[in-house]
Amino acid sequence: MIGYLKGTIAAIQKTNTNRVTLTLEVNQIGYDIQVVPRLIQSLPGQGEEAQIFTHLNVREDQVTLFGFGSAAERDLFRQLVSVSGIGPQLAVALLDTLGLQDLVQAIVSGNTRLLSRTPGVGAKTAERIALELKTKLSEWRQQSGIVVTPGAGPAANILEDVEMTLLALGYTDQEISQALQAVGQNTALSKSADTEAWIRQAIAWLSQ
Repeated sequence: MIGYLKGTIAAIQKTNTNRVTLTLEVNQIGYDIQVVPRLIQSLPGQGEEAQIFTHLNVREDQVTLFGFGSAAERDLFRQLVSVSGIGPQLAVALLDTLGLQDLVQAIVSGNTRLLSRTPGVGAKTAERIALELKTKLSEWRQQSGIVVTPGAGPAANILEDVEMTLLALGYTDQEISQALQAVGQNTALSKSADTEAWIRQAIAWLSQ
């Protein structure tokens, strides 16, 4: 297993299927690595040095090296592909759509609506991901030092109404997630099932 590669960025290629291949030259050998598309935003330019954490995926007809910006992201990818019905391309899509912290937060809090915003992830698949990984990720996130607050948000029975209202007002999923985590630290509100109160507090926080 190749844990990571450190070398010079030789090329970056994007395909019509939204797949991004990074060619990393290490000791005069060029490794083609399929990376999470959002990683490209944080990489240095061509000819610069980069360290990519990797996972080698072996199938009967294909061997693919997947690349990530951190060991935690790579490890989350491995957790995702352990779920029945989740292949490596769908795992990459989840990481690209939500990012590491928001994806962990969505799984730990059972936010299937947010998970199903990833292309190819339906309601049943989102439920399966949350069901199979919720407990594992609750423990793993602490070991990995990922700071999320699974309890700081509306109860499941009003969560969708709160999120849909805020989405309709033009806020993004990331903004909504951050706002609900922040205002959920309020002890009185965290125990409340008042949809309007959650919405008001979230808007107030987002307007700061």
